Amino acid sequence: MFKNNRPLLIVSLIAIVNALGYGIIIPIQFSYAARFGLSNFQNGLLFSLFSLCQFLSSPVIGNFSDRFGRRPLLILSLAGTVLSFLTMAFAPSAIFLFIARALDGLTAGNVPVAMSVISDTVEPKDRAKGFGIIGAAFGFGFVFGPAISALTVGINPSLPFIIAAVITFISVVITWFMLPETNQHIGQVNQRKLFDFPKLAKSIVDENVGSTLMVGLIYALAFGLLIYAYNPFAKSVLGLSDTVIALNFVIFGIVGLVAQGFLIPQLTKRIADKKLMIQALIISVVGFFGVFIAHSYLFFVITSIFISLSNSFVQPLIASLLSKEVDFKSQGEIMGINQSYASIGTIFGPIIGGLMASVFSVASPFLGGALLSLVCVYVGYQIFKKPEKVVSLE
Repeated sequence: MFKNNRPLLIVSLIAIVNALGYGIIIPIQFSYAARFGLSNFQNGLLFSLFSLCQFLSSPVIGNFSDRFGRRPLLILSLAGTVLSFLTMAFAPSAIFLFIARALDGLTAGNVPVAMSVISDTVEPKDRAKGFGIIGAAFGFGFVFGPAISALTVGINPSLPFIIAAVITFISVVITWFMLPETNQHIGQVNQRKLFDFPKLAKSIVDENVGSTLMVGLIYALAFGLLIYAYNPFAKSVLGLSDTVIALNFVIFGIVGLVAQGFLIPQLTKRIADKKLMIQALIISVVGFFGVFIAHSYLFFVITSIFISLSNSFVQPLIASLLSKEVDFKSQGEIMGINQSYASIGTIFGPIIGGLMASVFSVASPFLGGALLSLVCVYVGYQIFKKPEKVVSLE
């Protein structure tokens, strides 16, 4: 696919570099924030703030990428991430952590815009494969990002954030000088509201895209529970260090790389996107429930790999399905809407996870994740009942 598609190659390189940055900070963000005196619940709010800001900004960035082009919006998004990492690294107090995560969320349009580049340049029949390649590029970054984190966090707590900022700045340079504009329909899109709440609410009940968006929303809520619970569970129940947790993320990155780089391209040739997504969601149910009952490190890692494997399939398959359900002029907008609903899940997931851990146990959010994944399986079956047609979001 790279041979005749330079934008796909460039976006893949950007995804690798971008994922390196996030891969560095994700394993240590919880512990880093705790150094500023944040409680577990406050830490959950910190995670949720990013998602809240992302929820508000993603449709706007997706809309603008349809109107003004993918390249400038991607540059803006990545530059905001650089600034947010630097703010985290040199934060003098806890309030600056919240400012940094808000800034990153407000400019967090790189994923839906990158997905739109795929929609612009890849034929519908190959889009699941194209989205899988981007996912594999992210997976490649998440292999080495946590490894860098594990090696540097012991030197200075701020060092991983500085390295992440430098690496993400490289992706800004790559985008600026190497990525051509892929939106061939600039100026053809009607003027839209910057943030259309009625359209966002209407999308989730739309007969064409509603079920797919609903799966994305509920799955993101389950993953939001995981975001909150993973580090506290690993530390309090299994007694793992920051270095070991970071190395776990290296394993998950390898799983994602293999799944999205090799398995998705092969399986989508034999299995329809809808059926493959449901199978991946069933794996998610097994993984979440397995972590819930885990009492040994080995079992914890194995069941976590199930979740990682499921996530590697679900995210690109949802994007592929949505890209085929709307017309070529609405690709940026539908990816932004999808990201907004995913953000709703990761807004409330950590908060609900914190409440569940406080009322029940630190493992209970994983049971919640299993139940939500089971609901996704049910909603996923509704997608089979939809007639296959392409609609406009205008």
